[in-house]
Amino acid sequence: MTDIAGFWDKIAPKYAQDAIKDMAAYEYTLERTKSYLKPKDHVLEIGCGTGSTALLLSPHVRDYVGTDISSGMVDIARAKAKADAVQNLHFEVAAAQDATKVDGVFDVVLGFNIFHLTESTEHCIADIHRILPVGGHFISKTPCLWDRAFGLKRYPIRAILPLMQLIGKAPPVQFMTQIELEGMITSAGFAIVESGNFPTESRYIVARRI
Repeated sequence: MTDIAGFWDKIAPKYAQDAIKDMAAYEYTLERTKSYLKPKDHVLEIGCGTGSTALLLSPHVRDYVGTDISSGMVDIARAKAKADAVQNLHFEVAAAQDATKVDGVFDVVLGFNIFHLTESTEHCIADIHRILPVGGHFISKTPCLWDRAFGLKRYPIRAILPLMQLIGKAPPVQFMTQIELEGMITSAGFAIVESGNFPTESRYIVARRI
């Protein structure tokens, strides 16, 4: 079985060097996310990886905490923040299901390309709702691997994944549709204020706690 933290630790150096596959989609959702951030905000990012997005968003808020299950990823993120002398950006090692327990009171919670990799997406979203104030924002982008938008390739991916996980070559993956994901978010007590597919396979959602 896959050692989840160890899996991500092992690929962290390569992950840090990989180019973003769809830069146009990334930049668009980055700008949309910035539009919801305020200078006084305290932000939590779940699954921050090597901190690339955190470095771009942290100048727009008061304080930013990035979390990731991989200490290897966090080490790289901390080195980046130190090299850029960023003062309001901090990184902590925490799995997605534990990230809401880190110290701090947050106005915005972010999670990009992480909720299909969590042990329980529904429970994570419920925890996010719990720590946000009324009117606080939960902003995410999630590959919905069982959605029609993912096309026929979803079938071979789902077929081969158990073997890859058995030999430690893939992490646990949740297969869900966009409708299922949005249902989890609204059932937790959020109102969806913006959504779209950027890229086609990934659902970008801005939700407000009600």
